[in-house]
Formats: sequence, structure tokens, C-alpha cells
Amino acid sequence: MSYINRILDLEKILSTKSLFLFGPRQTGKSSYIKNQLLKKDIALFWTLLDGRLRLRVLADPGLLRQEVEIRNLHDCTIIIDEIQKCPNLLDEIQFLIEERNIRFLLTGSSARKLKDAGTNLLGGRATERHFHPLTFPEIHDSPNYNLPFIFEHGLLPFMFLSQDIEEDLAAYINTYLTEEIAAEGASRNIPAFAQFLNVAALTNSQILNYTNVASDSQVPHQTIRQWYQVLEDTLLGYQIEPFRKTVKRKAIATSKFYFFDIAVARSLKNIPTPAEDTTEFGEFFEQLVCMELKAWIDYTNPRSKLTFWRSTTGAEVDFCIDERTAIEVKSSGKVSDKHLKGLKALREEGIFKKYIVVCQEEHPRLIDGIEILPWKYFFERLWTGNI
Repeated sequence: MSYINRILDLEKILSTKSLFLFGPRQTGKSSYIKNQLLKKDIALFWTLLDGRLRLRVLADPGLLRQEVEIRNLHDCTIIIDEIQKCPNLLDEIQFLIEERNIRFLLTGSSARKLKDAGTNLLGGRATERHFHPLTFPEIHDSPNYNLPFIFEHGLLPFMFLSQDIEEDLAAYINTYLTEEIAAEGASRNIPAFAQFLNVAALTNSQILNYTNVASDSQVPHQTIRQWYQVLEDTLLGYQIEPFRKTVKRKAIATSKFYFFDIAVARSLKNIPTPAEDTTEFGEFFEQLVCMELKAWIDYTNPRSKLTFWRSTTGAEVDFCIDERTAIEVKSSGKVSDKHLKGLKALREEGIFKKYIVVCQEEHPRLIDGIEILPWKYFFERLWTGNI
């Protein structure tokens, strides 16, 4: 299977500081290390997916310090893959950061076990980044970079290249989203957790209502809150908080939820690739824009914040970047005045500098100060810093 080069550049960070790189399984963290980092000046690489190494380290975390000392390593970079499998290593890592000026790249699919182990993620001695599914700059020239294919395959690298997507999706969900997450202690009742995942998929891109999900899942309300937190801790989903600084129109205070990948959400819903003009097509189009915005922020603007706005009277704008740009997403091929109502309502607050509709029109244009941008054109401008 061919490797797709990733846009994330960690060299500048690792030249001065240690780094946690978290991302869901199969987003390509290990492949990224093998193909783009190990060719650099890396002094030592451990993968805790190696069962023999993992057992030795679990029995004696001091093995890391011993290998560093025998190699006489100083002022260098060490990579440890899947750090959450051996949380006790963090004590040794902190010692080596302080005593030998070693910078660590620590990857993992979840910070949950690290937090549960009582670790403090190195107490500020390391920064944090998230690894995302494939993004526009990485695959925009692929003949498969189109909405029907993306909605069918999603943007996980091995899914994007899959020759049997439905079987691969089913295997991913059965072996990871249910069994492995449950094994982390999220739930001892795997069938109940699997049912929750199916119900949670129905909340994709929707405002969260724990009571309704609890009723549909037949699980207590508090358990549902905990399970959504598990999805966030394992980076399988995230909440987008509401923008609440409007004055003329009071904003709601409830977050929206998105799964981290379109095809995973589709498979959990057990639906085929949606046709245009369906509710699911519009939902996935919105999710695609959300995924691109999240990756762009994590990779290039980690201090920025992504929110959405909805007033208590129902006016809504899908995404807000800080207090700079308001973005409405419409899967329509022809944007009309009715699609601009939310942006115009938010514009009355005088907060944002830019107002954009991302859509399927063929050419960019301007309506009453609002930019109407084709989705690929929007992504291109986003990654070149023109949004």
C-alpha cells in the first residue's frame, strides 16, 4: 500500500521541546514516523506495539534510562510510539528531559490511560498536537478526492486506499471502536456500548441531548455522559462549543458533536453513501468542512478556537474561527438569499471580520459582502492562510 505524505511538520517543535502526538487508531501516526521522521536525526525509536518490549517495560520502566545511558545520549530526539500502553514510562521520560536535555515525541491513540494513571503529561515540559485523517493539501490531486468517494471511504489513509471499504470499516468498528475502547475500562458491557455508538452516530453534527441518547440507548443518563467523554478522550469524536458573545440575540449554551471521520459515522449509522439532496449528504458535507477546519487549527493555528453559533430563536451559523471568520456550510450547488439568513443575523452583532458560505457552486462570488466559495477553493484558501 502506497504512503501518502502528511502535511504536519513537527521538526521545528522537536528542535526545542518534547511533544505528545495524539490521534485515533489508523490515522497514520506510525506510518508518519516511519516515512517522514525516522529519516531525520532520531537517536532512538521504541514502539510499544512490540509485545515483548512492552512486557519488559511494564516490568521495569528503568530500561529506557539504561539504554539512554549505555548509548550516552544527550541533547537529541527519542520517539516512543503508543505511550499510553506504558504510562509509568513518563517518570523516566521526565527525568531524561531534565537531566539530559532529551526531547521526546510521544505518540498515542488516547490520553485516557495517561490521565487515569495520575500522570500530569510531563507538567508543561511537552506541548501537544493531534493527528487527523487526510486533509486537502495531502490528497487534493487524487482522482478520488470528490464528495461521493470521501463519503463512502472517509479520510483515514487505509480506508481512502481500501479495495473493500465496507469490510474494512466493519472490522475497524468491531475490533477497535467497541472491543478495544471497552477494554480500556469504558464499559464492561460491550453490546450496550456498541448500541450507544450506533445511537451516537445519529447525533453526528447535531446539538447534544444526553437525555434522548440515554433513552434510545437504554442506558442511564450519567453513563451516556461518561461514554461521550470516552469518545473525546480516545479522539473518536469531539464537541464544538457554542459562540456565546452575541448581545442582540441570545446564544444557546449546548455543544454540537462530530465523529472524527465521515465513513466511520456512516458505517455506525449503517447507511450507504448518501445521494445529493438528502439530509445525510448535507450532514457529511458539514462534517467534512469541520474535519478540515479542526486539522488546520491543530496543525497551523493551535491557539485558535472553533465554535458555532445558534440563537435561542433558531438563527445559526455552522462554524466560527475565533472572532474573525463566520462560516456557513451549504451542500447546495446554488446559494440563494435564504442560505444567508444566519450569517446576516450574526453580522448585526458587528463581531466578525469575514462571512463565508462554503458550498458546491463552481465559481467564487460575492453577495452583499458575504463570500460564496466552492468547497475545494475554500480549502485551498484556508491552507494558504487566506481565510
